[in-house]
Amino acid sequence: MSQQKNIDMLKETLISEFLYEAENTRKLLNAIPDSVLEWKPSEKNWTTAQLASHIAGIYNWYGPVVNLDVFNLDNYRYDRGDLSKAANIVAKFEENLVVAKKALESLDVSKIMDNWSMTKGGHEIIPPTPRAAIIRNVLFNHIYHHRGELIIYLRCNGKTPPGLYGPTAEGTR
Repeated sequence: MSQQKNIDMLKETLISEFLYEAENTRKLLNAIPDSVLEWKPSEKNWTTAQLASHIAGIYNWYGPVVNLDVFNLDNYRYDRGDLSKAANIVAKFEENLVVAKKALESLDVSKIMDNWSMTKGGHEIIPPTPRAAIIRNVLFNHIYHHRGELIIYLRCNGKTPPGLYGPTAEGTR
């Protein structure tokens, strides 16, 4: 198989996983009741609303990852919106999801292995790394990590999380 065919398949695979996992993110965010938004496991942790908002916000990073070679956080502005209602966080996720999907679909496969980096205050936060690895690690895996935390937040509050990959320990799908 040619290298170009492999790269085209990589893009198709990334989009397929993105779409599948976006549904899981949607299910999880929709499972958050307003009553737990201010809860946090300790003083140093985010509240449930802040964590859920961060998950929704990661979808806003797809454009800079796809379209820039260096993402300078000094120039990045993101409005989390009103975190007082879970529905607002879900709406922000849905808004960001549309932009993320378009960005991923517009990914120039000839640049998928080009280096990408993140800076802040003149310092490299993420060193030059192939864009494909950034999509997997900084975008996809980052979301999955925080979704796991959010599931724990829900369970700590006596709420049953949705099953993302089959039934949960509580037996829900």
